[in-house]
Amino acid sequence: MTDLIANQRAAEAPGMSRIDARAVVYPTTEVGPGCDIGPYAVVGPNVRLGAGCVIHAHAVVQGPAMLGQNNIVHSFASIGGPPQDLRYRGEKTLLTIGDGNEFREHVTINRGTVHGGGITAIGNDNLLMAYCHVAHDCSIGDRVIMANHATLAGHAVVQDFAVFGGMVAVGTFLRIGESAMLAAGAMVERDVPPFCIVSGDRARLRAVNRVGLDRRGVQPAARTQIRDIIKSLKDRGRPISQIVQTFSAIDALAPESRRLIGFIETAPRGLTR
Repeated sequence: MTDLIANQRAAEAPGMSRIDARAVVYPTTEVGPGCDIGPYAVVGPNVRLGAGCVIHAHAVVQGPAMLGQNNIVHSFASIGGPPQDLRYRGEKTLLTIGDGNEFREHVTINRGTVHGGGITAIGNDNLLMAYCHVAHDCSIGDRVIMANHATLAGHAVVQDFAVFGGMVAVGTFLRIGESAMLAAGAMVERDVPPFCIVSGDRARLRAVNRVGLDRRGVQPAARTQIRDIIKSLKDRGRPISQIVQTFSAIDALAPESRRLIGFIETAPRGLTR
């Protein structure tokens, strides 16, 4: 009880971190100012927590892992565990996380493997809801939302502003384009182009993500071009090379449209169409 009172008083001092007496924090852990580590949380060796991080009761953060500022890890999440890869032999690999992310209950995120570059990387301001999984060597950009039970297999890449419905599964080495919307239950076996909606088992291209474009303030001219490109992609009989050639020839192609064309031009594992 004395330790609990002392921790509470320490937390009242500006910039001080609060570490509950029942938490386990290893000596090699770096805890930034203003962090809050709850009861029965475990923060392992070679973990760095930036300022203002909150590790709720019973959460586990393993290292090597570097978390930026103001990240929130909820109860029973497991962050930075070893990769679930049969080739893993205990090599020193890494998880890096930016600022302002929130990982809800039972989220699991694995470190990288030496076969995949050694790093699992997550950007800024992302929300991973309960039971999401991010496998080894994945890369997630900024402002991504993953609803409950969404799952990334190893080496997947998720660009900024992508949104996952519940129970979505993305296969190994696949890319999810910026502002793509993956409807609940989508089983993704090919790259998902930016700015579109996909759904189904197996996932297929359905429409332009108009809500995502609205939220990002994409201009009308760019929206029209994106609509035309997505419409062309839905015609599965039309070769990708022809689509790229047609739209690349447009002089006034908007930046968003150029990024979309660049994405579909470089899809080694095929495109969701």
